[in-house]
Amino acid sequence: MLDYATLKLIWWMLVGVLLIGFAIMDGHDMGVGTLLPFLGKDDTERRVMINTVAPHWDGNQVWFITAGGAIFAAWPFVYATAFSGLYWAMLLVLFALFFRPVGFEYRSKMPDPAWRKAWDWGLFAGSAVPALVFGVAFGNLYLGVPFRLDDTMRSFYSGSFWALLNPFALLFGVVSLSMLTLQGATFLTHRTNGELQARARKAASIVAIVLLAAFSLGGVCVAFIDGYVIVSIGDVGASINPLMKEVNRVPGAWFTNYREYPVLWLVPALAYVGGVIVLRTLRTGKTLLAFVGSSLACVSVIATAGIALFPFVLPSSEMPNASLTAWDATSSHFTLNVMLYVALIFTPIVVAYTGWAYRVMAGKVTRDYIVENDKAVY
Repeated sequence: MLDYATLKLIWWMLVGVLLIGFAIMDGHDMGVGTLLPFLGKDDTERRVMINTVAPHWDGNQVWFITAGGAIFAAWPFVYATAFSGLYWAMLLVLFALFFRPVGFEYRSKMPDPAWRKAWDWGLFAGSAVPALVFGVAFGNLYLGVPFRLDDTMRSFYSGSFWALLNPFALLFGVVSLSMLTLQGATFLTHRTNGELQARARKAASIVAIVLLAAFSLGGVCVAFIDGYVIVSIGDVGASINPLMKEVNRVPGAWFTNYREYPVLWLVPALAYVGGVIVLRTLRTGKTLLAFVGSSLACVSVIATAGIALFPFVLPSSEMPNASLTAWDATSSHFTLNVMLYVALIFTPIVVAYTGWAYRVMAGKVTRDYIVENDKAVY
C-alpha cells in the first residue's frame, strides 16, 4: 500500500486527468453543439454536424460522470461544500445538459423546420452553457469561494449565484468556452468536407486566437490578484482536518509553484504551441494534426490552472484557514488505495472501448450519406 501523502498527490493528478479527458472527448461534442446554429446553413449540413458526434456523445459523457464520481469519492469534503454552496450554478449546468440527450434523439424525428430549429438551439444551450459555467467556476476558485467551517466541520456558504458572474470569472468562462469550441471546430474539419469544412476551418482559426488571447489576459490578471499560500500545516501524510493549518493571502501567490519550479512554465507554453499547430495545420489541410493541436491546448490550459492552484482545491475567501486542499480534504488512506486499483483497472478499459468506437465510426460524414440514410441517422 502506498503511503498516504503519495496517494493524496496521485488522486489530485488523477482528478486532473479525468477533467482533461472530459475536455478532450466530451469537449468536442460540446464544441460541435455550440457551433451548430452558426456553421450549418441548412438542415442537411446541421445533420452532418450532429452525426459527427452523435454516435459517441453518450460514451464521452463517461469522462464527466467519472470525474464527478472521483471528486465525491476522493474529496468528499470538497464535493459536499462545492455542491451545496454552488447549488444554483450546478443546477444551471444540469438543466442545460438535459437538452443534449433529448436533442440528439428527437431533433430529426419530425420534419417540421420550426421543431428542428428549436432543438438546434437546445443543443447549443446544452453545450455552450456548461462550457461557460465550468470556466466561471474555475475563475472563482482563484478569487476564493465565500464559505466558512465551524468547529464541527460544517460548511456555511455566504455568497450568491450572481456574485459568481464577476468580470474576472467570466474571463475564465471565455477561456473554457473557446477551448471546447476549438475542439469542436477542429473535429468538424476532420470529419466533414466541402463548404461546411471550410467554414469550420475558418471558425477554428478565429476561436484559436480568441483562446490564446483570453488565456494570456487571464494569466496577467491572476498575477495581480491575491493568491493563497499555506504558512503552516500538519503532517500531510497523516489524517488532518482543514482547520489544522494557517493560510495567508498574498498578491501573486498563485504563481508560487511556477517560481519554485521554473520548468513548470513549459506547461502554459504548450497552450501556445497547440494554438500555433492548429493555425498552421489548418492551412495545409492536416486536419487530424489540427485536432491534436487543439487537444494539446486543452491539456495545457487545464494543467496550468491546476498547477497554479495546487495544493488548494477549494480556497475560502471568507475563512482562508478553512480552505480545502489536496492534503486535508481527502478520503481515508484505505479508500484512496482501493480507488487507485479500481482506476488502474477500468481507465484502460474506457480508453480502449473509446478508441475502438472511434475507429469503427471513422471517416467523413457527407451530405450524400445523410440524404441516403435519411431515416437511419440522427
